[in-house]
Amino acid sequence: PLQIDEVQRKMDEYVRDVVPHVPVKQVFYENKDRPETLKQLQDVWKHDPYFGRMFFSEQFVGLAELLLGGPVQGENLQWFNKPARIGSPTPPHQDGYYFMLDPNEAVTMWLALDDVDEENGCVRYLPGSHKRGIRAHSRTTTIGFSQGISDYGDEDHAAEVAMHAKPGDLLVHHCLTVHRANGNTSAARSRKALGMV
Repeated sequence: PLQIDEVQRKMDEYVRDVVPHVPVKQVFYENKDRPETLKQLQDVWKHDPYFGRMFFSEQFVGLAELLLGGPVQGENLQWFNKPARIGSPTPPHQDGYYFMLDPNEAVTMWLALDDVDEENGCVRYLPGSHKRGIRAHSRTTTIGFSQGISDYGDEDHAAEVAMHAKPGDLLVHHCLTVHRANGNTSAARSRKALGMV
């Protein structure tokens, strides 16, 4: 079984020891001149065997196969953070818009590493949106999320469901599910999570 304390410790080690050596295109900051604003890391599993084993473990692969009804292929294990007070909002989007799969069938698993609520930027889902296809996206100014839904309006905001989470909680969504997150307005709490595709 997954030990969340160990995952958190290994991720802290990864940030400290591995990040300085990974390609810069896989490392995103809110402000490049301030290391404490680290916000996103791509392909974590490719640079650390611990996360490679975790990513391809039966625990996660088996769940993805169950949900998608057949064999799956792991694509990315990434780390997300919204640093306290400065973590940017995540624009409303569909992961499938980025993935460009045919057929567009995938799941994203979001493993909370911190307590997550509205204050520090919990994920907000639009229920049933995975059944309505890809919506129009356009460029954003958000580092790490270059595309966002261009016509997201009041009706969408009213229908959202905010997902609070505790460390070790796993949120899973289809790649066509519309989701977003507010920025982190907390004075002291980060919002760290692993995302597995």
